[in-house]
Amino acid sequence: MVKIRLRRMGAKKQPTYRFVVADSHSPRDGRFIEILGHYNPRTEPKTLVVDEGKAKEWLAKGAQPTPTVRRLLAERGIVERAPLRATKRAPKAGKAR
Repeated sequence: MVKIRLRRMGAKKQPTYRFVVADSHSPRDGRFIEILGHYNPRTEPKTLVVDEGKAKEWLAKGAQPTPTVRRLLAERGIVERAPLRATKRAPKAGKAR
């Protein structure tokens, strides 16, 4: 399976990320197929640059974005925001004493 995910770049404690298309079995910072853009969470406002054409092309081919990438692409309007998942846990009840 092919995924669109973030690849960590930058120095220690100064992360920047690249949007990459990679095989799901490759390590996070390992081999990738194509670079789609970059993301810098340390700037104000956060820098987000994505090649929309390439991203839509890979999504059409069946590439699955990770939850973080989906959220960032949704901010750009490239994909729809993922629906909230229902929790499996029952709500906590007050402890009986």
